[in-house]
Amino acid sequence: MASRRARGVGCCAAAMVDNKGVDAAGNSRRDDRVLLIVWHSRTGAAQVMANAAGTGAMDEPGSAVRVVPATVAGPDDVLAAAGFLFVCPENLGSMTGEMKAFFDRCYYPVLGLIEGRGYATAISAGTAGHGAEAQIDRIATGWRLRRVAPSLIVRSGADTPATIAARKRVSRDDVQSCRDLGRALAAGLQLGIF
Repeated sequence: MASRRARGVGCCAAAMVDNKGVDAAGNSRRDDRVLLIVWHSRTGAAQVMANAAGTGAMDEPGSAVRVVPATVAGPDDVLAAAGFLFVCPENLGSMTGEMKAFFDRCYYPVLGLIEGRGYATAISAGTAGHGAEAQIDRIATGWRLRRVAPSLIVRSGADTPATIAARKRVSRDDVQSCRDLGRALAAGLQLGIF
């Protein structure tokens, strides 16, 4: 498949497959190589994490990755992917509304059609992160997805109104952890492990 620049993607342009997994008749189909990274970010950290994971996934020879904002990702994106990485911040102990809206939009249209596919989560948080992780895990359980990697939670330590609202920086080590997670997921898809 040819590559093209993705909607809302900076660093991972070469990673994108061109047809979103749609055949000539317009029917969704799964590509066993495609890792779909769905992300939402309010203060920049989750976007950096998603792009780093996408870059790491592309380091795996033969891989394909789609890094798509949660605000535009839909059921066809989910159906076309072989595995998933969901990346978002935790706000008030839960995932962001935009990430929840993605799951709301996609949940029933793909229910029963993606069972057994692998997923992982990467959460940007101030001091916790487990609330957003638990919400995504409940949805993934309903979809009958398989968690294939431990959740990656990147904590900024933000705990005041000013630091919570401020633009976030992600440490070099945390960026590398995101790259490693993306590469591991892509490798697992390439090897048929999940």
